[in-house]
Amino acid sequence: MTAPFDLTLEQMREHRSAKWSRVPEDVLPAWTAEMDVRTAPAIAEALRTAVDRCDLGYAGDPGPVTEAFARFARDAWDWDPGAGDGRLRLFSDVGHGVKEVLAALTEPGDRVVLNPPVYLSFYPWLRSLRLEAHEVPMLDVAAGGRLDLEGMERALASGTRVVLLCSPHNPLGHVYPREDLAALADLAVQHGAVVVSDEIHAPLVHPGSPRPFVPWLTVSDAAREVGIALHSPSKAWNTAGLKLAVGVTASAGRWPDIRPEADWAPSIMGQYAAVAAYTEGRDWLATVTAALEERTGQLVDLLADVLPDVRFAPGSASYLAWLDCRELGLGEDPARTFLERGRVLLSPGPAFGAGGEGFARLNIGTSEELMVEAVRRMRSALD
Repeated sequence: MTAPFDLTLEQMREHRSAKWSRVPEDVLPAWTAEMDVRTAPAIAEALRTAVDRCDLGYAGDPGPVTEAFARFARDAWDWDPGAGDGRLRLFSDVGHGVKEVLAALTEPGDRVVLNPPVYLSFYPWLRSLRLEAHEVPMLDVAAGGRLDLEGMERALASGTRVVLLCSPHNPLGHVYPREDLAALADLAVQHGAVVVSDEIHAPLVHPGSPRPFVPWLTVSDAAREVGIALHSPSKAWNTAGLKLAVGVTASAGRWPDIRPEADWAPSIMGQYAAVAAYTEGRDWLATVTAALEERTGQLVDLLADVLPDVRFAPGSASYLAWLDCRELGLGEDPARTFLERGRVLLSPGPAFGAGGEGFARLNIGTSEELMVEAVRRMRSALD
């Protein structure tokens, strides 16, 4: 297998994806969650098959996708999510699924619990539905983070009835222990709340993680009673533009009243790619997750050498690094200084909610050379 992260800067500059095409040519992009990685051969072949068949219409029967995902979930997490029994349905992406579910569960003005610093798109998703974020910040962020269960209990006791969970956590890379998830499920049952679990980064848990990923719907009977989970191959296999996500409930009757037109949103190319990813793309994924774990360790050493005042608690999932830049004295949004003076684009910490001031998110899903160059440019912004 060709090394997945051996793409050069010159090759990446030819990309039309958002990460690369929405920045000036003198800026190195290390922001939005796309990897600089070669496409998995099985996915490339599946897409060629779709083109050769001239099969580029609306997405059709979801069965091949849901069956492939169910097989992957059984093998990866010892979880049988079911297929063909109404528990699984497709969306165009996790954001689409979250918004459709929230729209069916809430009324404008309702609150939704978030655990900041958390995926920055959660906030505009809520605003688009005229919902309010009820923030319960993560604890011990400097040590990698943990869920504030007492804060979650207070939030639910106050009347908030929906939790939007990011599991594994973005940007901390925190993999929740089963006992924390079980405690949250019990709280949700007690207060009549629903937990919507965004599990898009689940396949990217590092092979050396101290704990495995626990799908929400495997946590307990309580979790299955109150939960809806959303998955996608888009982050793990770098196929965000192919538009395909899988929603899962513990029973067919658990789905809220989703708009019928949502069934027309997924992409047929996403269907082809998802089946290939979940069935034939597992060796490629194993290579990528091992490389990402190595890259995380390299970043620890690199920061210690080049930017020793930047604090970083390595996570156990994905390719996103949450950097504490407060000791640099760059104000609430250090990413602005890195861009203006160093010509490297990171995601701004304040966009991730409470506790994001003075932080920035660095995307290290790239070659070691480009990660080193990103940190070098951050350093140059201070000189």
